[in-house]
Amino acid sequence: MEDYGPATYGERIAEVYDELYGTQFEAETAAAVEFLAGLAGPGPALELGIGTGRVALPLAARGIDVHGIDASPAMVARLRAKPGGNRIPVTLGDFADVGADGPFRLIFVVFNTFFGLLTQEDQVRCFQNVARRLADDGSFVIEAFVPDPGRFERGQQVAAVDVGPDRVRLHVAKHDPVTQQVSGLHILLTESGIKTYPVKIRYAWPAELDLMARLAGLRLKERWGGWDPAPFTAASPKHISVYARH
Repeated sequence: MEDYGPATYGERIAEVYDELYGTQFEAETAAAVEFLAGLAGPGPALELGIGTGRVALPLAARGIDVHGIDASPAMVARLRAKPGGNRIPVTLGDFADVGADGPFRLIFVVFNTFFGLLTQEDQVRCFQNVARRLADDGSFVIEAFVPDPGRFERGQQVAAVDVGPDRVRLHVAKHDPVTQQVSGLHILLTESGIKTYPVKIRYAWPAELDLMARLAGLRLKERWGGWDPAPFTAASPKHISVYARH
């Protein structure tokens, strides 16, 4: 994926993103909005990788001043087409730059989107730019999976994500443990043909994220295993990490 850039995932998958994920995470979205609203107060809040607004729109509907950043014009166009979507200020660009005026009471990035930054350097830079735009009493929230290299056999994975009477969704991926990168392809097979949607990530362990935060002058305030919030344990497949100033 040599031509893969910050906008590639969104530009390719925008047309089906809500169809694939919109209803899958309804209950989780409601819990996420409740959790984030408690930290945001009246705002302002900034979502990194705002996408089609799955979380930002219900937050804004609560009266919170929500802003967003996204690299994909196609994803932002989907956001704009939804009720209330044209009232959310969105900056187009690489969210590692955090190119929005602060300070923000809450900055957040959900659904593993932070791992869309493909190098450790970009991830550290994102933390540093977040720290510059975070209010003194603000919070930076990351939702991300806990890495599990055991998912891959000989560095590869093929999975049937969804199987229906008239469609099949597959995910194939290759894992590079040296760079901590996973290059994958969502494959959608329907009666009308085959469509592919590339994705590439650079995962980081929770402890690595904590060190990035320290380099940026932030500290881990709390970590949960879900939006409920559920306790974070060794068995947790993901984490909700909340960072604040020292």
